[in-house]
Amino acid sequence: MDTRAKFVSVTMFGLTMLLTSISYGASMGAVNEPIKLAVNEWTGQHITTHVAGQVLERAGYKVEYVTAGYYPQMTAIRDNTVTATLEIWSSNIGEHYTKAVASGQVEELGDLGLVPVETWFYNDAAAKACPGLPDWNALNGCADKFAKGDTFPNGRLVDYPADWGTSNVDRIKGLNLDYVSVPAGSEGALIAEIKGADARNEPLLIMFWAPHWVQAVINLTNVGLPPYEPGCHDDPAVGVNSAATWDCDWERGYIKKMAWVGMKDQWPAAHAILAAYTLRNQDQIPMMNAIDQEGRNIEDVVREWVDNNEAIWQPWVDAAKN
Repeated sequence: MDTRAKFVSVTMFGLTMLLTSISYGASMGAVNEPIKLAVNEWTGQHITTHVAGQVLERAGYKVEYVTAGYYPQMTAIRDNTVTATLEIWSSNIGEHYTKAVASGQVEELGDLGLVPVETWFYNDAAAKACPGLPDWNALNGCADKFAKGDTFPNGRLVDYPADWGTSNVDRIKGLNLDYVSVPAGSEGALIAEIKGADARNEPLLIMFWAPHWVQAVINLTNVGLPPYEPGCHDDPAVGVNSAATWDCDWERGYIKKMAWVGMKDQWPAAHAILAAYTLRNQDQIPMMNAIDQEGRNIEDVVREWVDNNEAIWQPWVDAAKN
C-alpha cells in the first residue's frame, strides 16, 4: 500500500471512530453531570432507587442520591432538583401526582412492575384448618378456627391500626361474614401477630400488604375476596350483596416511575434505561429482608442482586445505547 493510500485509510478509520464517538456521546448525553435520584422514606423505595442507580452507573453515568420527602419531591422533580423518582404509589400520592404531570415539567416513565396488594391474608396453618381458602366463601364455615376469647364464636380479623383508617368493619358486614375486626396497635404489632401465629402454628387472618419483608420469611396468601368493581364501595347495586356496600376487595393500585421532562434530552440513554426498568415483588422482598432484618448494607445487597441478574438489566442498557 503506498503512502497516500495509507494516509487515506488511516484518515477514514479516524473519521469513522470520531463519528462513532460523537454518536455514542450524543446518545449518552451529559455523562459528567450526575443524575439525581430521589430517596424517600421506606426501605423498598431505597432498594428500587439503588438498583436503578447501580445499573445507570454500570452504563457509564454518574448518580447522586437525594433525600426527598414523598410529597415535596413532586416540586423538586419539576425544577430538576431531582431528576427522577421511581416508586410512586397511586394509593397515597393523590393530587400531588396529577398536579406534577399537569405542569408539563414532569413525565411518566411507565409502571415499575411491583404489584401492590392490600387485602386480607392468611398463613399456612389457616390453609390447613380451612381448606376451602382462598375462596372467601369458605370463611364462615371456618370462623371458629380463627376465633379468640374476645370474639368467639366469631372469627378474628387482625386489622390495621385504627389511626391508619380501615374499611373492614363495613366489608365484613357487606360480605355477611361472622368475623370481628380487631385493630392492631402498630405495624410492629401486625408483624408480631404474624410471627406469633407462625411460631404456634395457629390459623391467622390479617389485613396486610405486599411487598413487605415479612413475606420473605413467612408464607402469606391473600384471600380471594370478590373483585373490586367501580362503585362497590358506595353503591349497593354493585357487588355480590345488593343490600350492602363494601362487598368487594380493595381496588388494585399501581406503582409508577416519573422523571423531569428535560431528562430525555440531557441524558437520552439514561432516560431510556429508566423507562425500561422494572422490578418485581420477588426481587424486592428478599432484599428488604436482608436490609431490615439481617442488618446488611443496602449497597452490598443491591450490588449482589445486580451482579446476579445481568440477564435482566443488561438488555435495557444495550437497547438504550443502540
